[in-house]
Amino acid sequence: FPFPLDAFQRDALRSLRADRNVIVSAPTGSGKTVAGELAIAYALSVGKRVFYTTPLKALSNQKFGDFCAQFGAGRVGLSTGDSGVRRDAAVVVMTTEVFRNMIYDDEGRAEIAKDVFAVVFDEFHYMNDAQRGTVWEESVVGCPATARIVALSATVSNARSVAGWMASIHGPTDVVETDFRPVPLRYEFAGDGAVLNPALDKPREKPKRVGRDKFDRRGGKFDDGAMPSREILKNLQKRDRLPAIFFVFSRKGCENEAAHCGSLQLLDVDEETRARKRIRAWALENEDVARLDSERERVDLLTRGVAAHHAGLLPQYKTLVEELFRDGLVKACFATETLAAGVNLPARTTVVTSLVKRGDDGMEPLTTSALLQMAGRAGRRGKDAAG
Repeated sequence: FPFPLDAFQRDALRSLRADRNVIVSAPTGSGKTVAGELAIAYALSVGKRVFYTTPLKALSNQKFGDFCAQFGAGRVGLSTGDSGVRRDAAVVVMTTEVFRNMIYDDEGRAEIAKDVFAVVFDEFHYMNDAQRGTVWEESVVGCPATARIVALSATVSNARSVAGWMASIHGPTDVVETDFRPVPLRYEFAGDGAVLNPALDKPREKPKRVGRDKFDRRGGKFDDGAMPSREILKNLQKRDRLPAIFFVFSRKGCENEAAHCGSLQLLDVDEETRARKRIRAWALENEDVARLDSERERVDLLTRGVAAHHAGLLPQYKTLVEELFRDGLVKACFATETLAAGVNLPARTTVVTSLVKRGDDGMEPLTTSALLQMAGRAGRRGKDAAG
């Protein structure tokens, strides 16, 4: 690796070399993914295979590309269930559901038991998810004992109890924890004035209420008492706090907020020129998509540095948004919570537009874990003093 390893990363590798399972619990942005990459590198060095699981297809696709560049395309495969790319490769990336299905299939289970050194579970804190958590639980329970488990988790309070459970069914398990973030986070509130107010670290006299945490359920519009996203964006631009990800909890809300900010120009002349050049090249490669009226409107927003990102968008457009964001040509991305679950789009600032979202039983408050995941996307290592 081209950088010195942190202590918790070295501890994770030490556990793997001792043939032990390991749970790595660390804040988003702290480098816990490196522990998974160390598992891959170690397995390759001893002639073994690794399965790398993620909670989302988009994240699987991203990791597939990253690992092809890092370890060589011929050694990395992608399994999407019915199809895939080089599914017999030394490193195979898949969603956790695909892995869960493998362990219930005799041939799949035999393949894991034969020569897979480790199974890496990225975003392992999903096991606490009310809807999908059982998939992670079944995967751990059913994973052949010959494979080590590497669980990469955001900071959770029950890591040691989970490790005890894992040890009882899958053998010795270590917990590697850290609360260190290379880029510290600062929390601020956006109220109904044209300012961002620092969050209070300890209770004080009840402050004047400057904003509300409610969000219009129909279209994702801020309540009248909260600072509108357009005003927040202007404030962030003025204070050199871009790029920013605005987390909005509906697809329609993402589209509406992006359109509402479309009158702003967030790119300088050079950036706009580069963005238009990239967009023209993309349009030539994706003529059928680029001709759609809906995509014309979205592409027009990209020339201003504004984008929406959610599961309902065409993959070609989302890929363009992600590439432009990574290259600093999208300054404001209005995205659903999915983007917090590991898709690598580091920003200087994240904006959580509501503290409630729609769940199975109506509107419900955000969990602490979800909020920390979104907040953790702020702050780019080597670029920002704080997020």
